[in-house]
Amino acid sequence: MEFGLIIIMIILVVLVLGIKIIPQSKAYVVERLGSYDRTMQTGPHYKVPIIDRIANVVTLKEIVKDFDPQPVITKDNVTMQIDTVVYYQITDPKLYTYGVENPISAIENLTATTLRNIIGELELDETLTSRDIINSKMRSILDEATDPWGIKVNRVEVKNILPPKDIQEAMEKQMRAERERRESILKAEGEKKAAILLAEGEKESMILKADAKREAQIREAEGEAEAIIKIQEATAQGLKILKEVKLDDAVLKLKSYEALVDVAHGNATKIIVPSDLQNLTTIGTVLNETIHKEK
Repeated sequence: MEFGLIIIMIILVVLVLGIKIIPQSKAYVVERLGSYDRTMQTGPHYKVPIIDRIANVVTLKEIVKDFDPQPVITKDNVTMQIDTVVYYQITDPKLYTYGVENPISAIENLTATTLRNIIGELELDETLTSRDIINSKMRSILDEATDPWGIKVNRVEVKNILPPKDIQEAMEKQMRAERERRESILKAEGEKKAAILLAEGEKESMILKADAKREAQIREAEGEAEAIIKIQEATAQGLKILKEVKLDDAVLKLKSYEALVDVAHGNATKIIVPSDLQNLTTIGTVLNETIHKEK
């Protein structure tokens, strides 16, 4: 009985130890008697003790690998250091396990050789300004090359491009000169616009002054003309009144008399008496009658 109980306990222990629960985003590659048997995905599984062996535990998450800078030579024989970042994901655990020895090292070497081939077709200036093209070409080449390894390359990014020190200094000088040139152009354009605006302002000011002067002259002329018309109208109205009261000759004779009096009060030594002086009595009589009628 005791022997049988021991056997039962051993069997139970073996059965319990053979139970495997695979966590999320993991995959277990199982070999049976040295040969690939199956791939255990997420969930509970049973592995036969001694007979089955877990050959590899694979993560199904996206992996980010930052490789060390690689020396590359451009088309115009400039040596520079470029480091890249590769984003990849394992899509087939079996191929990843049996497809290539040390897949990470294989990806790194493949990345370096691919990068050298691409940069070798570009000149320095193209290399510095064509990161998107480099990234796209590398992703396409790496993705195709890693398919037999069960790896999917999602993205490749050129992290840093480090030209030689003398090239960097020359580039900095060139950039500084370009910035100074742009600054000079912007300054000259600003001064030009300011001068144009100032000239336009002076022009508009002169035009406004001329318009104001012309308007003042027109108004002054109109005022003088209106004053002359008023004077002429007043004169015509006065003459009309004199004609209505029939004092034309009498008024003229009275004015002659007043002029004679003024001459008499002056320093003149000779006085010319008009021939019709005897009519002054008649003039006085007419004036008295006129005044009497108006009253």
